[in-house]
Amino acid sequence: MIAILNFSRRFMRVKSSGPLIVGNWKMYKTLAEAMDFIKATRDAARDSQADVRLAVPYTLIRETSELAGDGPFTIGGQNMNDASEGAFTGEVSGEMLLDAGAKFVILGHSERRGYYNETDEFINRKVHRALKDGLEIILCVGESNEDHSEGRIKEKLEAQLLGSLEGVKPEDFEYIAIAYEPVWAIGTGKPATSEEVSEESKIIRGIIADKWGKTVADELTLLYGGSVNDENAQNYLSKKNIDGLLIGSASLNSDTFVNIISKK
Repeated sequence: MIAILNFSRRFMRVKSSGPLIVGNWKMYKTLAEAMDFIKATRDAARDSQADVRLAVPYTLIRETSELAGDGPFTIGGQNMNDASEGAFTGEVSGEMLLDAGAKFVILGHSERRGYYNETDEFINRKVHRALKDGLEIILCVGESNEDHSEGRIKEKLEAQLLGSLEGVKPEDFEYIAIAYEPVWAIGTGKPATSEEVSEESKIIRGIIADKWGKTVADELTLLYGGSVNDENAQNYLSKKNIDGLLIGSASLNSDTFVNIISKK
């Protein structure tokens, strides 16, 4: 099992003694495939000292949450609209996610920002809607390869954090985790080094501390995502400033996911 890390911080309602491990299935898995995955991994998730969560497609939220029951998984959505309801064909509201069984939602993922041109202002409206609806939030931020190579990392992260979290109160961070996902590392097979991630995570905590105070920054749950697999996961978790992982393709294979959530 993953060794218990001495975290003083918490993610949202429940203070976790171990890291937060979130699988993001993106646009993968039929219902039958999802059921097979849950059945194949639930024993390992139950035994894990990690807080294990799955962000699944909308079509799978109700069934996976019902199968998971009170544990060992927490089920969430991958996106939501900023409105409570309306004539928005193809969109899903926070209330709908909750009604289907979701407990959290991923907002601001680089694929949403890039493919669908979601701005910090739009993401900010989603953040406030999710908080109002009672959903926990994993907010994604991260710089492009160009920003990284040209030394604009802090500038980019600051713009995304301050823009996406405008108007958020210090007490709201009990329900918010930040996922650092450098765009140049997502799905490329070229993950950032654990040292790089620890340093960028330190930058994020500094930005949060300057705006919302040191206590909020110290207690913030900060994840890394970007080509994480069962070979490098534990190396990230061993580094200071990294409280968990947001995992894409490696969360689709039950054997690989079990290896990640069960490693010592």
